[in-house]
Amino acid sequence: MPLLEIRSLRVAFDTAKGPFKALDGVDYTVDAGEVLAIVGESGSGKSVAMLATMGLLPDSATITADKMDFEGIDLRTLSAKERRKVIGKDISMIFQEPIASLNPCFTVGFQLGETLKVHTDLKGRQIRDRSIELLTDVGIPDPAGRIDAFPHQMSGGQCQRVMIAMAIACAPKLLIADEPTTALDVTIQKQILDLLVQLQQDSGMGLIMITHDMGVVAETADRVIVQYKGRKMEEADVLSLFENPQSPYTRALLSALPENATGDRLPTVSDFAEAGGF
Repeated sequence: MPLLEIRSLRVAFDTAKGPFKALDGVDYTVDAGEVLAIVGESGSGKSVAMLATMGLLPDSATITADKMDFEGIDLRTLSAKERRKVIGKDISMIFQEPIASLNPCFTVGFQLGETLKVHTDLKGRQIRDRSIELLTDVGIPDPAGRIDAFPHQMSGGQCQRVMIAMAIACAPKLLIADEPTTALDVTIQKQILDLLVQLQQDSGMGLIMITHDMGVVAETADRVIVQYKGRKMEEADVLSLFENPQSPYTRALLSALPENATGDRLPTVSDFAEAGGF
């Protein structure tokens, strides 16, 4: 049985001009210990799909699915209270912008502690000690001192590490990383990716990696889903995707990589779309 199994997921948003279809019948599965990458242009519905799974979309969103099971539990039938017992504990998510995702009014230790208060039996000093352990695990220098820092007193890379610490605080079975290296320099990107893969390997959790970076996909993923305009264009193991892509859209994405450039101009996905490629 897959750790997460979603069938025919559809998401539409109410707008002044009528419903806007963000996802149109997409399927997802991920097993324990597997790294699934979801790639595609901005607006392809990658983040929307995972936010729908987490139950974090606004009331303006209409979500339907033939199946949305986590460890055999139907997420569609859970009450808000029941869902809160799963989300943040068994399923966690690292959001795109770490500084925007952390509350600027509270220390990182307080925000880490909130997660532990809700989902564990730890209390008082135990919560602080566990928070320091988590900051140590994600490579924060001087964790005992930084636990009382506010987000603006930390670098972007450190804030991202705090977000990862919050996401893994309760040893989730499934971790969703939504473009976890956005706005970080190349050196820090490498450190964050290595950290995520190491945590995944150590715990055996499932990892869903949402990214635009095909290099990240090649290095970290076991299996890849390619999306375009809310639809799945292709699904394959990572080696097959790079060596023998089946979808014209996937071939367009790979052709647009800088290392595949020929001549003076880098091809774009739009070139393929205009030529009727997909």
